[in-house]
Amino acid sequence: MQISRLKLKHQILLIFLFSIFIFTIMEVYSYYSFYNLTQKRAINYGNTIIEQTRQKIDSIFNDIKVSTNIAVDNKWVQEFTIADDDYKRGFEIGTYVIDLIEYMRFFNSYLSGIVITDNQGRKISSLATANGDITFSNQYIHFINSFNNESETDVKGKFTNLLKDEKTGNAYFFYIAPIIEAIGGVQFSKKTGYCSVIVNMEKIQDLVENTELTPNSALYILNSQNEVIASNHAKLHGNLFKEILSIDSQSLTNGVKTKINGEDVIVQAKGLRQADEWRIVSMIPVHELTTDMNAIKNISIIAGIGIILSMMILGYFFLNNLTRPVMGLVSDMKKIGNRDRGFRVKVRSTNEVGVLAYDINRMIDNMEEMTSHVISTQARLYEAELSKKQAEFSALQSQINPHFLYNTLNCISSIGLEYGSKEIAQMTSSMSKIFRYSIEKSDLVLISEEIQCIKAYLNIISIRYENKFALEVKVDDKLLGMKTPKMILQPIVENSVYHGLESMDAGGQLCVSGNMDENGDICFQVADTGKGIGQDELERMKAKLHMAYSERVKNSLEGKSIGLSNINNRIKLLFGEGYGVEIESQLGIGTTVIVKIPSM
Repeated sequence: MQISRLKLKHQILLIFLFSIFIFTIMEVYSYYSFYNLTQKRAINYGNTIIEQTRQKIDSIFNDIKVSTNIAVDNKWVQEFTIADDDYKRGFEIGTYVIDLIEYMRFFNSYLSGIVITDNQGRKISSLATANGDITFSNQYIHFINSFNNESETDVKGKFTNLLKDEKTGNAYFFYIAPIIEAIGGVQFSKKTGYCSVIVNMEKIQDLVENTELTPNSALYILNSQNEVIASNHAKLHGNLFKEILSIDSQSLTNGVKTKINGEDVIVQAKGLRQADEWRIVSMIPVHELTTDMNAIKNISIIAGIGIILSMMILGYFFLNNLTRPVMGLVSDMKKIGNRDRGFRVKVRSTNEVGVLAYDINRMIDNMEEMTSHVISTQARLYEAELSKKQAEFSALQSQINPHFLYNTLNCISSIGLEYGSKEIAQMTSSMSKIFRYSIEKSDLVLISEEIQCIKAYLNIISIRYENKFALEVKVDDKLLGMKTPKMILQPIVENSVYHGLESMDAGGQLCVSGNMDENGDICFQVADTGKGIGQDELERMKAKLHMAYSERVKNSLEGKSIGLSNINNRIKLLFGEGYGVEIESQLGIGTTVIVKIPSM
């Protein structure tokens, strides 16, 4: 179904519903975009924390490795592991080695102890007395034995697992590096012992705890066996790591959102560069990262709901205040369309719809008034036309039949020729031509026929006045094939003769000319050199020629439209107000009548 066929109120309702739907979609999209933004923020924050912590731990482990390498590469340390003379080992070399490892431990607070051991198990150490001697622990001895049994080619140091002191219960881990003899002795390039560096876990723990995190965030350092080396959240150990560390490592690096104890957290893990398979794991509650953004989110939701409610209320008032008057207007217009005469549109409001209803009522009033006026005018015109027809019928009854008169004139012309009266024959022949031309049924004739009628009339005038006047016809040949209303020039020529030239003794001139003006219209001029017309009479004649259409009709119905006025009215009725008759005259000089018609 096309929407354009629905009612206006249904179309408006659809528009509002569609707008609400689009806005709701935008609000939901905005909410989830905000939600995703907060999650990215949590991931970026966790990534920043992990990266900072990793750099610190890597820096500490690198310092431990550097210190250890200094020890294992030292000449006296190497001599200590290969010397057979106990005295020399104990008093000469041992004293120097003790000073070296004491110095190393003093300047690196992350070292709790350093132990130099040779292949025979002889050792020299510098330990923090408060922590006890872990080197006598069975776990340590077992790890050292396994390390000592590794391949001679394995000269890479490594970090141990967590080792617990059976006496104190404290946990430790070591960085152990092999001592390779490089001073050119019998055991050159062979492993002669090892250097064990005890890492200060309290310092590592302090580093983790002092890391800036949200209140309930957790940060862990895990070794290659996923044992917790340091943490700021001791409660979240054990099964927690079995669940989290089973996640794909790539996903953990990028950040994974999961639930821990029913709470949404972002978990991230990154490996340490200075310790193989060691990693840092962070768990940050999502809500703690978005707390400061909740206000914005809540405001957005409240604003969205408010806008939707406002749109619904606005839609209701819009439908009620606009479509109701419009539908009422449509209903009233249908009644008017069914020609319920006298019914008017109800004005239901004062807005534009009310103005429209008011204007429709006013238009209906004007139309009914105009219809009444048209009917009255048509009735009057019908009565006038009927009266005119009756008058014409009466006039025809009282006039001589033109056909009878035409035949009579031909008979007189024949008698004149029989008795030798040439003038009578010419006059009657010319008159018969004029009458024959006048009884043609067509109102439009060729200009050549109109000119022949003029020439016939001038022939009669020449005989009657014995060539007293100079008569001339000058019509452009290209006009002869065009058409003109019948009998528009003969009455004008007749007026020129009887009102202008007849009172003159001799020397009068009459010229009938015709040409085409610059606009392509046909102009006839009938000019005489008669006595002319006085100024007052001339103005009255011009006033009649230029009177309004209603006055011309009135004069015509009253029988006052004769001569020039009659010809002027005929032309204007046929061709419009731009055509007709004009007259110019001066006393003692003459008169010129101009007839303008369109070219046809």
